[in-house]
Amino acid sequence: METKELLKKVRKIEIKTRRLSDHIFSGEYHSSFKGRGMTFSEVRQYQYGDDVRSIDWNVTARYNEPYVKVFEEERELTMVLMVDVSGSEFFGTTQQFKKNTITEIAATLAFSAIQNNDKVGLLLFSNQVELYIPPKKGKSHVLRIIRELIEFKPKSTETNISEALKFMSSVQKKKAIVFMLSDFLDDNYVSTLKIVGKKHDVTGIRVFDKHEITIPNLGLVPMLDAETKEVMLVNTASKKVRNSYASYYLKTVDYFEKSFSHSGAGVISTQIGESYVKKLLGYFKQKGVR
Repeated sequence: METKELLKKVRKIEIKTRRLSDHIFSGEYHSSFKGRGMTFSEVRQYQYGDDVRSIDWNVTARYNEPYVKVFEEERELTMVLMVDVSGSEFFGTTQQFKKNTITEIAATLAFSAIQNNDKVGLLLFSNQVELYIPPKKGKSHVLRIIRELIEFKPKSTETNISEALKFMSSVQKKKAIVFMLSDFLDDNYVSTLKIVGKKHDVTGIRVFDKHEITIPNLGLVPMLDAETKEVMLVNTASKKVRNSYASYYLKTVDYFEKSFSHSGAGVISTQIGESYVKKLLGYFKQKGVR
């Protein structure tokens, strides 16, 4: 892609998503995630009404009178955007590809984070880690993330969510807010997700196209698997074939929802053409009142 065309696309996404993050999401993002992390500040003498669970027994024993630990809210948070760039993200039958919707959502979240002076990092994955940009602050850093989301060409077209989670866990030692954006047409990642979910605040955002849910009756049709690049003739006139595909698709959705829920992670599903703004806003509000 030519530099001029790329900059034009970056600017277009910036204008759209910056407005959303400035006027809608910054406050909701703030109330949803701020203050969830606590860092040790100091010890002081016990006062009537203090929680006995905060007593520092080592200091208490040393001075022979009760002392408590004082904690304060972490003012600086870290957001990591984990984005699926496998072949299936280039599917779309309505307004745009899944990839375009994912890029807009990721940009909106990134701008919401820098509005609160937080760091943002990016991890692009297929069946391997394609690109990792460590978390940093600032608008220029977010614009670089958007450029990569638009322009990046992955080496692989396949998906391995578990490998991406393992890598993220190994490089991100401090607790982070993690958003994983994908169509989640994968399985065997729940055990890794549970480990990551114990340390980080994880949310899975599933982006899908309505025409992925069922196969229409179109007769004998050549179909390309976007991830394996295999072309096969599919008899869509067969009710058994259509039912088998629908069953497979519903299993992947069920696996996604149960895996994230059982790991203590959040779940958002948004269809191309739907308002992801409403989905995100509703999720932030619900999270903020827990």
